[in-house]
Amino acid sequence: MAFLKTPERTKERFSLLLLDLEEYYFEQHTAYHVTSSSRKEKKSRGSFKVCSRSIIFDPESLTEPIIKIPLRDCRKIEFVEKENNPFNDPKPPVITVSSEQVIFIKESNVIAPYRNERGSKKLTFELEGWSKTEDVVQTLLQLHRASCLDKLGDQTAMIAANLQSRLARSSFDKNCFQSVAEDLHMECPVEMVMPLVSNPGHVCITNENLYFQPLNGHPHVIQIKLNEVRRIYKRRHGLRPLGLEVFCSENNLCSDIYLKFYSPADRDEIYYYIATFLENHIKEHTAESYMLQWQRGHLSNYEYLLHLNNLADRSCNDLSQYPVFPWVIADYTSSQLDLTNADTFRDLSKPIGALNQERLDRLLARYRGMPEPRFIYGSHYSSPGYVMFYLVRVAPEHMLCLQNGRYDHADRMFNSISETWKNCLEGATDFKELIPEFYGNDCSFLENRLNLDLGRRQNGTLVGDVLLPPWASDASDFLKKQKMALESQFVSEHLHEWIDLVFGFKQRGGEAVAAQNVFHPLTYEGGIDCDSIEDTDQRIAMLTQILEFGQTPKQLFTTPHPQRITPRFQNITRSSSVNSTAGELSPVSLCEDSSFEDLTEESRKMAWANMGSLKRISSHKIHKEAVTGIAVTRDGASIFSTSQDSTLKMFSKELKDFQRSVSFSNMALSSCLMLADGKTVLCSSWDNNVYFYSIPYGRRQDTLMGHDDAVSEMCWFDDRLYTASWDSTVKIWQCSSADQSSHKRSKFELLAELEHDAGVNTVSLNPAGTLLVSGCKDGTVTIWDTSSYQTLQQVHCHAGTIHRSAFSPDSRHVLSVGDDSCMKVLDVQTGMVISSVKAEEKQRCFCWDGSSVLCGGQSGSLLLWDLLSNTVIRRIPAHSGAVTAMWMNELCNTVITGGEDKQIMFWRLQS
Repeated sequence: MAFLKTPERTKERFSLLLLDLEEYYFEQHTAYHVTSSSRKEKKSRGSFKVCSRSIIFDPESLTEPIIKIPLRDCRKIEFVEKENNPFNDPKPPVITVSSEQVIFIKESNVIAPYRNERGSKKLTFELEGWSKTEDVVQTLLQLHRASCLDKLGDQTAMIAANLQSRLARSSFDKNCFQSVAEDLHMECPVEMVMPLVSNPGHVCITNENLYFQPLNGHPHVIQIKLNEVRRIYKRRHGLRPLGLEVFCSENNLCSDIYLKFYSPADRDEIYYYIATFLENHIKEHTAESYMLQWQRGHLSNYEYLLHLNNLADRSCNDLSQYPVFPWVIADYTSSQLDLTNADTFRDLSKPIGALNQERLDRLLARYRGMPEPRFIYGSHYSSPGYVMFYLVRVAPEHMLCLQNGRYDHADRMFNSISETWKNCLEGATDFKELIPEFYGNDCSFLENRLNLDLGRRQNGTLVGDVLLPPWASDASDFLKKQKMALESQFVSEHLHEWIDLVFGFKQRGGEAVAAQNVFHPLTYEGGIDCDSIEDTDQRIAMLTQILEFGQTPKQLFTTPHPQRITPRFQNITRSSSVNSTAGELSPVSLCEDSSFEDLTEESRKMAWANMGSLKRISSHKIHKEAVTGIAVTRDGASIFSTSQDSTLKMFSKELKDFQRSVSFSNMALSSCLMLADGKTVLCSSWDNNVYFYSIPYGRRQDTLMGHDDAVSEMCWFDDRLYTASWDSTVKIWQCSSADQSSHKRSKFELLAELEHDAGVNTVSLNPAGTLLVSGCKDGTVTIWDTSSYQTLQQVHCHAGTIHRSAFSPDSRHVLSVGDDSCMKVLDVQTGMVISSVKAEEKQRCFCWDGSSVLCGGQSGSLLLWDLLSNTVIRRIPAHSGAVTAMWMNELCNTVITGGEDKQIMFWRLQS
């Protein structure tokens, strides 16, 4: 259960939940509750606790109730001195408290609503250690004065001053360090935040551990090893940037500690210090990096929603910002749950309040007649009350804390799944979503295992276990089917629509209005600046209203969220006539009889799994200038390369030497590719032309004079040639092959001219030939539809020239690298930059499988990147200058690279 800190409920009866909301527990003393009856004095030993708004006495005997005395109800608090009459036994000093109300809690050690006794009562307490009694009375009198002030703001200020004075007079006990060799980095006062309560104390961070020591000694010092920390998040707490949450696990909902600082600067210093112990933490944990992992199936729907909630400031320690999960099932009446039927599921493109059109019409009518600021829904989809509605059976003390010692009315309790869903569809003010527990493994929140007396409904039935749908045999079966539904094909295909509403671009503004997704303005981050309200009482009241009403998550996405890649949509078909970077065959492999069509998803995965074992086989210096392109014949016997030395050279695998050298002009050649017939090599040149070279005849066959500036790169698909140029265009040509027997030249028909705002440096097709991506010198990536020649996406995502851009094998993403040393992943569907990696140097070329990237850098090294974690897995020394060209065949585990050092290198993946 994510809500509870520990698997087992603590045996200690006292907890901070017995305090009022936003009350502090300051100190405790061993004491006796003294009562008299029939001239006989009775003493009950226990713990006397001084709190900011109350006195609590926790007796050692479990049969006696915990006594709580609100300070605001006290009429007199006195210090009664010890009796010095020599004829009587000496009596110690005592504290007498006269109050108009006493609250009794956990009578007979049963968790139940509190019993309030009103009327004048006088209670007497005797402290062990008589010397402290007078000091304790003075403290109580001071806190009593604060509780009796007319203005809530004045009360809060006086109590805060008392707290800060206590924190200033104390410090972390260095004897609690695990090792004498630890070096102190920083210490400061903080509060440890838990659901509904917070505990003041001191945080201390060393070069090995994070410690928290509570001011009141409850609980004992908490220690977290820094090398075990896996995730940290900055948090808004009370609408201010003061929170810090630390996790020592990857996918756990509940953190190891949540701290609230008194200064954002203190919070940030400790955040960045802890971050130095996490490899690539700051880059790794972004919404975009998690999105990429989710899209490619490396995160489940549950895990992805968990991470989005964390990034959006949702925490299990903050009930006003508890993680929010969607209702996904709409059928709670059938005897069987059919997850293949779309009608089984809720429409995830609409907020809960818009699922019932009749109710929505009434809400919209009210909305249209409302003065600004207008809102459609008067209540939120997540609030502390809703969280406790679901979790009362496992966290009854939290419910009692939230509701002043009472449970809700039995008919308003969480009684039935189907009733709750029905009310969310039809209720005038009920728009609540679910919490993560509905998709977890612990079903205890659905069962009354503590045998709580939660009341009797109007129909006479006792509130016990939650009534489940007919399709669930028991609570465990219910959760199992809930999880199956969340991870189902339908939800995977539509979850992005719900994310748009809750975390994304439909959360605010005109898009929210269009989606009928407008809540009260106070629920939105930045909806009001509480610090600007001068009246203290008004400011506290406003803050309390915001925290209790519910808060909209921090907005994570401002453009449409891309859809998940599901098996139904995956396209792993590959063509032999794709750009040369995909290649046909390996020149140093044993699979000469295979063709590129043999490449399967399994062979691709196997090749990339072995990428970390890349080993250089040989290197050959065959050019006088930098290598610019690599192409390979179908039989793998010959490798062609172009260079800035203006030559096309053919290297023989068998002879291990170059056999041919062809020069078409005196200007540099920029790229080359092999046509599907395996007999023709195309070369692009800085002289504005494209040259066709016949391998059987060993001579230039055709020349295409197509541009007004250098041709930078080409790609080919189904007799269509796509040429990119520094003249700011990409041109598409229909090519009819030359007739070798009659020596007729090829024909070139210009089909389209795609205009750009800057010189085009790179161009690439997706495997199916339906999409084209171009990268320009001004840092703009453009995605085109090759059937209509229309722009689908245009994103300025690099600061400077783009060196290479290419689609992932499934055509869902585009990766680009540029002069700004960044690698950017774009979602084809939305144009969103979903991952950005800053490398130590600019990358010039790459191959990738959608998750991993083998790239060549300016320094000459090959880098293997895992884009899902934004980490460099391996750095491989290669060329002595920049790596400028790369060719890869996954089927035969072969890579060829070319560099500014004029060499081509052959590499092998070791299985």
